[in-house]
Amino acid sequence: MKDTLRKIYTKGGDLGQTRLLSGETVEKDDCRVSAYGTLDELQSHLGVARVLARQELVRSILQNVQKNIFVAGAELASTHETLTRLKRRINREDVHRLEEWIDGLTGAYGLPGHFVMPGRSLDSAVLHVARAVCRRCERSIVLLNRKSGGEYSECIIFFNRLSDLLFVLAWCLELRAVVEDVVRALIVETLP
Repeated sequence: MKDTLRKIYTKGGDLGQTRLLSGETVEKDDCRVSAYGTLDELQSHLGVARVLARQELVRSILQNVQKNIFVAGAELASTHETLTRLKRRINREDVHRLEEWIDGLTGAYGLPGHFVMPGRSLDSAVLHVARAVCRRCERSIVLLNRKSGGEYSECIIFFNRLSDLLFVLAWCLELRAVVEDVVRALIVETLP
């Protein structure tokens, strides 16, 4: 029987280089690699947030966002020549969907009138970490966009809006935690 075990390590990156989707070899500190590497970090934080989320709506939104991050990652790992071969790119519809979620959540929960200190609840705090990483993604994409002649403008808008969505989701979960604390306190007060 043939051994079908594959190894995760290729040793190809041992010299500090990696390959893009195009097959082109670049240094691992290339701004393109930095941008899609930060997306990978964001993807991981969103996975933790999705596991911790108790509300189906939050889980559904985060899963949809994670799918879009894969699309953006492929886009950022592509060169000008290979962008046209992608099946899908981040577009205005993706941004519009984020805006609809933001508007719906702020309509239901409002916005804080003060700075928010993360830490009221674990699920909210994890979303704040994801929001901060999302802002770093956005900054990396801005640099890549400038160096590439503006090919990633839609990604910039998407990640700018995504950080807003993550803030609003974190705020909603924080408010839910406050309500749950009040309800628990009332229940304890009524116990004999």
